[in-house]
Amino acid sequence: MKILPVEKIREADAFTIENEPIESIDLMERAASALYEWFVKRCKTKEVSVKIFCGIGNNGGDGLALARMLYSTSIMPQVFVVRYSDKMSADCEINFERLKEETEVPMYDIFSEYDFPQIYDNDIVIDAIFGSGLNRSIEGFTAELIDYLNKTNAIKIAIDVPSGLILETQKLRNSETQKSQQTTDNRQQITLPEPVEGKCQRFDKLSDRQVQSPILKADYTLTFQFPKLAFMFPEYDAFVGKWEVLDIKLHKDFIDNVETMNFYATDDVVRPILRKRAKFSHKGTYGHALLVAGSSGKTGAALLSAEACMRTGVGLLTVHLPKDALLPMQTYLPEAMTSIDESNTHCSEIKDVIYTAVGVGPGLGKHEETVTLLKKIIQESTQPLVLDADALNIIADNPTWLSFLPDNTILTPHPKEFERLFGRTNNSYERLELQRKMSVVHNIIIVQKGAHTAITFPNGICFFNSTGNPGMATAGSGDVLTGMILSLLAQRYSPAEAALLAVFMHGKAGDIAAENIGMESMIARDIIRFINKSYEYLKS
Repeated sequence: MKILPVEKIREADAFTIENEPIESIDLMERAASALYEWFVKRCKTKEVSVKIFCGIGNNGGDGLALARMLYSTSIMPQVFVVRYSDKMSADCEINFERLKEETEVPMYDIFSEYDFPQIYDNDIVIDAIFGSGLNRSIEGFTAELIDYLNKTNAIKIAIDVPSGLILETQKLRNSETQKSQQTTDNRQQITLPEPVEGKCQRFDKLSDRQVQSPILKADYTLTFQFPKLAFMFPEYDAFVGKWEVLDIKLHKDFIDNVETMNFYATDDVVRPILRKRAKFSHKGTYGHALLVAGSSGKTGAALLSAEACMRTGVGLLTVHLPKDALLPMQTYLPEAMTSIDESNTHCSEIKDVIYTAVGVGPGLGKHEETVTLLKKIIQESTQPLVLDADALNIIADNPTWLSFLPDNTILTPHPKEFERLFGRTNNSYERLELQRKMSVVHNIIIVQKGAHTAITFPNGICFFNSTGNPGMATAGSGDVLTGMILSLLAQRYSPAEAALLAVFMHGKAGDIAAENIGMESMIARDIIRFINKSYEYLKS
């Protein structure tokens, strides 16, 4: 699924109107119908108090059309028209007149804070004030209205985007100039911003302009056709709430042909990657992976990563680990072969790297001999490579090594590891820009872990993951992901395929685990436990 900036979404609307063809008022009706269907599917009683706050633009027109449709099913909403200007858009005015003439829905004007209605805890508030068209800070009584709604305990549903959330000013720098330069052959020619050297700020810190402008804190956001880039970032979670994309049937030709650098990795993206197993295949068919992991006190990370690798379908796995970790590994996972280091406490040397794919990092430690070993692997490896945890921390201490990473090496940092590797940024938009730049410059794949794990490729494209949940924020979860990526690399999936598929399956296994045991009780082994169900989901 593509993630488009606001101007491209407007182009999609215009293309649909011209080429379907359809009148703009009828496209608004289609959007309102999608909202209506979502609402009535979840509202099990007609005895519900719905208060719809409508602006005077097309977002307000969506709200007015929704009010008319709810009235047709015997739900009597109340409509409050927020008069922040004396000009109403043409389609909004049409729906205003239709609601007045065809229904008995009570309608009230809001000109100042004295017109604010009483909001009760059991009300459902629908926000149709501004939507995605906002390009300026909210001031005056409208800002006070949003603050007032935020202080209530009513369920709040935003149409398209929560009012006050400015999308236009949050565009990634140079994203439009990059879109036509999407091949690795051109990567040295791509003009990208320099890394940001500003002070790292909290995830909930927004720009000064956005802090001064109130944003509705929605429980649900119902957005049209495409997710918005802001929805992928933690700064906006408190405002967007749970979001869903409603299909309003914008023209397929436009959707298929419009260029973008950002995508949302849903089932339809990932399913075609998965391969079927051949009847006459054998363990050699599915590769031989090498996992270099473990050090004194960190054997558990190696165990988790090794089991995840095997559960994801690799034919053979050899784990190179310190002598002290041999017994735990053979006891916990007898299916894995072992390569025992000369050191009791850390990894120091590997004689031959003759494997299908190599993974380095879980529980590795940063011993001086381990640093030398990682350098040797980076310099000599001809196999696909995935690096995580202490392997990334060692590279962060030796930043010139980034230039020597084999093409399409996969790095899997969490945000703090990413910061150590590439520098600090002020917000998620800047961090995505920096991540994209580093993938292009170094010709590598970066998997930045988080609620919507971001995967950037050497052509500058980014995929945000659609699976996963907060229960996965637990020790060892990242080690599991490394093992899964390594397994798919060994099975000869391309690095891009391995990253996309493993991240999706990792999140899906976590979602299934949460359904079965709850988020609070999840540990990393529960993710491993449900890898098989993740496969079943993709095959269904």
